[in-house]
Formats: sequence, C-alpha cells, structure tokens
Amino acid sequence: MEGEEGTQNAHLILAHKLFLLIHSDVQDIEKVRLKEEVLSAVKSDCIASLYETLAADKLLELDQQVLDSMRANIDDELKKLDEKIADAEENLGESEVREAHLAKSLFYIRAGDKEKALEQLKITESKTVAVGQKMDLVFYTLQIGFFYMDFDLISKSIDKAKNLFEEGGDWERKNRLKVYEGLYCMSTRNFKKAATLFLDSISTFTTYELFPYDTFIFYTVLTSIISLDRVSLKQKVVDAPEILTVIGKIPYLSEFLNSLYDCQYKSFFSAFAGLTEQIKFDRYLHPHFRYYMREVRTVIYSQFLESYKSVTIDAMAKAFGVTIDFIDLELSRFIAAGKLHCKIDKVAGVLETNRPDAKNALYQATIKQGDFLLNRIQKLSRVIDL
Repeated sequence: MEGEEGTQNAHLILAHKLFLLIHSDVQDIEKVRLKEEVLSAVKSDCIASLYETLAADKLLELDQQVLDSMRANIDDELKKLDEKIADAEENLGESEVREAHLAKSLFYIRAGDKEKALEQLKITESKTVAVGQKMDLVFYTLQIGFFYMDFDLISKSIDKAKNLFEEGGDWERKNRLKVYEGLYCMSTRNFKKAATLFLDSISTFTTYELFPYDTFIFYTVLTSIISLDRVSLKQKVVDAPEILTVIGKIPYLSEFLNSLYDCQYKSFFSAFAGLTEQIKFDRYLHPHFRYYMREVRTVIYSQFLESYKSVTIDAMAKAFGVTIDFIDLELSRFIAAGKLHCKIDKVAGVLETNRPDAKNALYQATIKQGDFLLNRIQKLSRVIDL
C-alpha cells in the first residue's frame, strides 16, 4: 500500500520489515531480501544497538568492523551536537538552544537509543514554551513507542498530549493525535474506539509519518465493519467519498465491505479469504488476527440470521458457499460462546433464532440494580444507626 503524499517514518518502515523477518509465514526468499533491506537501513542510520540485538538473535551476521564504524560515527556526531549546544548556550538565544537540544533528541531517535532519546526529549521540553512545539515532542515520543510497541509509553504520551491541548493547541495537531490514539486503540484491541477516531480523521488526515492514506483507509474499514451497525456503516463508510476514492486500490477491500452490506455472502467469504493475508502480515493487527476473524464471522452470521425466524442449515451453507458440516461446526461454536442467539435442530436440519427481548433485558437489569442499591442503603443505614 503506497501513500499519495507525505513520507512515512523510516523507523516505522524498518519496524514492519523486522516484524516480517521473524514472521513464520514469510517465505525464505522474501526474508533474504528483507535482511538486506534491514541491514542497509541499520547501517544508514548507525543503529548500533539494534544491529547488536539482531546479530545476537541470529537474524543478521555480526561484522565487528561495521559495528565499530557505527559507534565511531555516533561518537563523532554526538561531539558535534554537544559543541552546537554549548555554542548556542554561550552565544545565542533561547530559541537556538532549544533547536540544538532538539537536534540531539532526533539524533538519538535515529540512532535507536530509546532511553537517551526519551531523556533528551525531556530536556528539550524544558527549553520549550509553545504548546504546539511541546505537542511535536509528544509525537516524537509516540513514534518511539510504536517502534518498540511500548503501549505504556504510548498511553502516557496520549494522556500528556490531551492535557497539553487543554492549554491550547491547533486543530491540525489535534486531528493528528486522533490517528495516533486510533492506532493505539486498534493495537490494543479496542476496535470500536479506533473506528470512531479513524472516521473522525478521514477528511483531515495528515499523519503520513505513521502510514500512507491507503493503509489508514484499510484500518478504518476493518475496524468499522465489526464496530458499526448497518445504518452507520452505510452513512460513514460505504458511501463516504474519501473511502470510495481509495478503496479500489486495496485488494479485496471493496468487495469485502460491499458484499457484507449487500448481503452477498459467497462474495464476502471469498474477499475475506483474500484479506486474511494482509491482516496476518500487518504488524498492528497480527496479534488480534484470530479475534478479528471471529468477530467478523459473528457480524456476518448475525446479519444473515436476523432475516429469519428459522432457516435450514442447508440453505445457510449454500448462501455462504460452504459445506453443511462447516456451517454446523461454526455455528455450534458461536452459539456455545453466546455470540449468536439461535439453536440448532440437528434432526430437522433447521436453525431457529431466539432473539433476546431488549425491553425485558432492560427491565431485569433495572430490577437487579435496584436490589443492589437497596442493599447498599440498608447497610449504610445500619452504620449510621451505630
């Protein structure tokens, strides 16, 4: 997937290649190419610590001469940066001092030294007054977090950014933060919130440092399908002009979305099979691959069964283009897990839906909460009496 404009962060591209390099389903011939590209990127940015780690994990061969050269380059560059900071502090103003410290922060980020980069960013922040510039430092921290998949760092940085926005801040940075938070939510399996944040950012997307616009639309459609009802999906995704202009460039995605909405279940399963490879080889979605597969099937089976009070298993199997045994096994699992509200009459070969009564469920919940409240009041009254 390629973006229309903007440049993706080189370290996030490297992180994706490292992910593919250790992925068990990637072919060996592809891994040979990935090794060359990773080594080239590591040498280019003098990421000595990562080079040592990859060599220790037997992913790259250790060349001591190359490692020594990287360390020498790092030392030389740091010496120059320290001299610039000293010169700025002695002869120049506060703005130049901040810029010199920021240059050192960016160098540590490029060299892959996480701890020193975070430490230097804090120093740079102490020299920063403008809220917008402080926000930019938070975005650098978030990029470090996504490179290492450090969700604790990402979560704290997002909270920090939100606090900064209370002091002020422009809409462009606020919209960028939505995409960062959406990616964090998606990476931590909060697909509903991720979909909301992504959909809010469709028309204002400028976060090309994270991923291209095509990839952003890919994530938006995937998260929306398992989070939105049919009406919202139609309004916000199926008919969205921003999505329509891009969705055709992404293999299987248009068929996946439209066949779901148009109830073309055979086509849906065909497109779904094509998309599984993209989901499996995505660094952020891969840990949730099985979960996402289950959730999508729950959505599609629920949509099909919603139209019937009862339907034969044979008719459902034909609609999805699968065998009766497959659909029987699938549904029994989802019914047992409480994901589908129906029962299977194996003798008659029929599925009978038993949709939960929403009003009755609300009534029962109110009664339960009322009893709980009364018990708490009684306990409190005893304490007061004492």
